[in-house]
Amino acid sequence: MLRPTLVYHAGELCSHDADLRTHGKPPFTIAVVHGGPGARGEMAPVARELASTWSVLEPLQTAITVCSQVDELKAVLDRYASPPVTLIGFSWGAWLSSILAARHPALVSKLVLVSSGPFEETYAAQVQQTRLARLSEHERAEVESLLDALDRPTAGDQSSALSRLGALLSKADAFDPIGDPAKEGEVRANVFRVVWSEAAELRKSGRLLALARKLQCPVVAIHGDYDPHPAEGVQVPLSAALKDFRFVLLQHCGHKPWMERQAKDTFYAALRQALAPAP
Repeated sequence: MLRPTLVYHAGELCSHDADLRTHGKPPFTIAVVHGGPGARGEMAPVARELASTWSVLEPLQTAITVCSQVDELKAVLDRYASPPVTLIGFSWGAWLSSILAARHPALVSKLVLVSSGPFEETYAAQVQQTRLARLSEHERAEVESLLDALDRPTAGDQSSALSRLGALLSKADAFDPIGDPAKEGEVRANVFRVVWSEAAELRKSGRLLALARKLQCPVVAIHGDYDPHPAEGVQVPLSAALKDFRFVLLQHCGHKPWMERQAKDTFYAALRQALAPAP
């Protein structure tokens, strides 16, 4: 179980555990949930930005199955948050946050899904097709080689392969990036391989959307118009499944809105609006 030592320093609460970062001091009512699976820390800039107004938990997933990641996130919220909380899930983290909120509704007051993957299998093929079309022939061949290596657990340094794959896909995912979209965070190939396999099967079987139908809290989805993950794959299924759902489409924006020159300010404005108390 996560048991980080928490100490106050210069008015802030600091975590001394490698698997939990904290921004601000209790009570913690917001948590950012990273993507990947296995990409630890890529939402750190968002957590730091929000910390000027709210106290934010930034748990870093370590578990290697979907169920254990849900349990791991629940353990962090039970121990360190002041439920019910708002979960801001990015990419895979949007699915993880949705699954947790469906299974433990008392823990979550609102979901904000940033750049979520599509909730239905019919939209899934578009993601890789769009990404590959945006890369050069040499880069496409490298992506295929890296994916093949990641399918074979004994094929060399898998974390390096996943990191390189992330760099190539981040290039395809970005519209007008500020710096290197793949720079923040670290990747863990063992987490990616197992969790993504299970998550993909959840979607393919229809269980992911079935879980979403159980959500009781308000849900806001924020999505870039240039994101290879098709916006309609989030908007259409969730609009039909949920009673309290709002969709925000950002213009000139790829997969990581906080890294987009032309959409960053609009993204943070939309995010702050989503986090504001209901009038």
